[in-house]
Amino acid sequence: MVDKELGKILIIDDNEDVLLAAKLLLKKHAHDVIIEKNPKKIPFLMNNDTYDVILLDMNYSQDITSGKEGFFWLEKILEIDPSAVVILITAFGDVEMAVKALKVGATDFVLKPWQNEKLLATISSAIKLKKSYKEVDKLKQAKKLLESDMNQPFKDIIGVSDAMKNVFSVIDKVAKTDANVLILGENGTGKELIARALHQKSIRKDNVFVGVDMGAITETLFESELFGHKKGAFTDAKDDRAGRFEVANKGTLFLDEIGNLSMPLQSKLLTVLQNREVTRIGSNKNTPVDIRLICATNMPLHDMVQENTFRQDLLYRMNTVELKLPPLRDRLEDIPLLADHFMKTYCHKYRKQIKKIAAATLKKLQKYSWPGNIRELQHAIERAVIMGEGSVLNPDDFFFLSEKADAKKDMSENYNLDEVEKVVIQRAINKHSGNISKAAKELGLTRASLYRRLEKHGL
Repeated sequence: MVDKELGKILIIDDNEDVLLAAKLLLKKHAHDVIIEKNPKKIPFLMNNDTYDVILLDMNYSQDITSGKEGFFWLEKILEIDPSAVVILITAFGDVEMAVKALKVGATDFVLKPWQNEKLLATISSAIKLKKSYKEVDKLKQAKKLLESDMNQPFKDIIGVSDAMKNVFSVIDKVAKTDANVLILGENGTGKELIARALHQKSIRKDNVFVGVDMGAITETLFESELFGHKKGAFTDAKDDRAGRFEVANKGTLFLDEIGNLSMPLQSKLLTVLQNREVTRIGSNKNTPVDIRLICATNMPLHDMVQENTFRQDLLYRMNTVELKLPPLRDRLEDIPLLADHFMKTYCHKYRKQIKKIAAATLKKLQKYSWPGNIRELQHAIERAVIMGEGSVLNPDDFFFLSEKADAKKDMSENYNLDEVEKVVIQRAINKHSGNISKAAKELGLTRASLYRRLEKHGL
């Protein structure tokens, strides 16, 4: 029996009798049937809607025998949507032409006058083919994601300092276990790189590594992104979608910026971690998930537990092992290695002929405090490589670091209360990623008071 849900079908034929006959037959089996006499409306129709199958006549009134118009519109359809499933409607004598069209990109053809069961079977097969196209596209996207994950620009963690040797030691001990890991460290210290290293050295290394920036997910999308949803569960849920937990099944799930979660979202996450199963929005079915959890944050979670802004039971669930990454200012001996690595990377990227970094330049880099850590060093080297004119990177190529240091020094000697207040407020806002409630709490202000000061200073 042919599937009664044949999706949305578009039929283009200049013969009104053919259109009406086809619609009368197909409307009993299809979700929607759209008919059109004028092929010139094809671009408009396709740009404003999507169709599971398109039935296209080969000949029109301008040229009723050669099929040239049919070929023209077939190519136009595939130009607009390369994955479109097109079934040609053709007369018996045009079979050779139809076979030629299959080579161009048509999916199948039906002969006039058609047999109803044959037409329905052809469309049903085409629908299944359309679904297989979608599956192939999903697999291609997953493959690209895996390849991009495996081909990260800096595969190895660079460092010879005692601080980094300690990090390496912890990774070697923990990686081969399935223990949950919490990575703590300032922004730019390489927390995601450490998470990937843990995955690559684990027993799950042949499975997927899925990273999620929790700070970038809104509360309304949290459950959909992490746990998935069923088609029709909400307005924009046009298809079934697996959440990140399901995608990461048998692999590693990395939740970055975990400290940004509100208490209600922390509760939902804890429930999933405890039960090791997720329920998609719009479904009553529980799906078991087998993941290795790695979390990371630059926020003081232990202090947040004391302040009742982070759940203690969730913290215990996440940090079977806690790994603290040192800031760059505490591993100055690694700067020459890192700087050389970034220099070679960006010389290759920008086709520059810079050979080395001067010793005086390295001393300058080691004297700077690097509040942005490795990420700031990386951007500084990239900028210097782009702007550098010689074969050696000299101290003058990093003049912008001196400007930053001078600005910081000037600020420390600035006793203007308004200016000091403005800087302190800005730093609190930056620290908490724009979260007014958290910034106000740290500053000892109410939200209303902080808003007044923000308006006062034009922030």
